[in-house]
Amino acid sequence: MFCLNYILGNSTIANLMNFNWNALLVTIGIGAIKIIAIWIAFLVIKGAANKIITRAFDRYSKRNDVSTGRAQTLQSLTKNIIGYVLIFIFFVTILQIFGIQVTAILAGAGIVGLAVGFGAQGLVSDIVTGFFILLEKQVDVGDYVTTGGFDGIVEEVGLRTTHIRGFDGTLNYVPNREISSVSNHSRGNMRALVDIGISYDDNIDEAIVIMQEVCDRLAAEDENIVEGPNVVGVQNLGDSDVVLRVLCKTKNMEQWGVERKIRKGIKEAFDRHGIDIPFPHQVFIEKKEQ
Repeated sequence: MFCLNYILGNSTIANLMNFNWNALLVTIGIGAIKIIAIWIAFLVIKGAANKIITRAFDRYSKRNDVSTGRAQTLQSLTKNIIGYVLIFIFFVTILQIFGIQVTAILAGAGIVGLAVGFGAQGLVSDIVTGFFILLEKQVDVGDYVTTGGFDGIVEEVGLRTTHIRGFDGTLNYVPNREISSVSNHSRGNMRALVDIGISYDDNIDEAIVIMQEVCDRLAAEDENIVEGPNVVGVQNLGDSDVVLRVLCKTKNMEQWGVERKIRKGIKEAFDRHGIDIPFPHQVFIEKKEQ
């Protein structure tokens, strides 16, 4: 006790002893309860807002004949904006609970934001580019695109970044300022292309007839084929094969499946008719010692 008196002084100890600790604990407890209540209200309002936005865009897409991808793009963007607004309101409300003047902070934030703005030109460029991407409908959620050095399916289009899921499962976050050009592979029908090689000893006309029969059968069976398939003829004369090309148009994102079916059908038909598809051979020459 003597050491404590020596360090803090009698007056300081007296003030600590007379301090109303119960009132402080009550104030802290009430503040904690208010914060928890505000957090619960934030989660409830955010969940309700997301449901309202989802239903509103579902009705909007049905009434105005808007594509599903476009509706999902605008829906995702709206949810992000509402989320940012609710987070701002949440923190402002907490500051008011502790008696902090929000107006003074906002005034100071405006000055600081002006200074930061000059150094955050990349962020401004992201937002401006993202705005024009959305305005011009360059990409929608679900589109297969190539941009920013990545290709894949668009999962989200925002004002700052665009999320592209690669075909290996990687999710790529592309800043909008890096999207200088976009190749959208999901606007209109796609082309399926198949090259099949036959040996020089086989009859080209017979092979073309067999391939076209396979293509006609697949066209009648597969609803994903929009036009064709048609055998266009000899595409190339290779070192050991004559390359025949097949072309057709398919629905979006279905070209790879159609190409696989065409290759399988032609290979099976060639096997039945004895037409060879050349493959590399190695010849070993053994010299006998004399």
